Amino acid sequence: MSLARVVTFEEVDRNRIDELKREMEANEPPAEIPTTEMILLHDADANRSLVVLFFDNEDDYKRGDAALDAMPTGDTPGRRTSVTKYDVALHLKR
Repeated sequence: MSLARVVTFEEVDRNRIDELKREMEANEPPAEIPTTEMILLHDADANRSLVVLFFDNEDDYKRGDAALDAMPTGDTPGRRTSVTKYDVALHLKR
């Protein structure tokens, strides 16, 4: 079963989201963060974002979680308010 790391951020403006999109689209994901997929959601009216990172297994999750926790705060979308680990019970793409 895959796992998801769901992180919420506050104080995230549109400029920061645009900057992150450019950086992520121009670069390969870091090897120390072995995600299979990432979703970045942004609520521009509330200046909040939600990031969902998917991992194939527990070992990949632990490795990615440690690398992400060690990131400088300037590399994140905004002020991190929560981090939660979920089992991915169902994931549909249509």
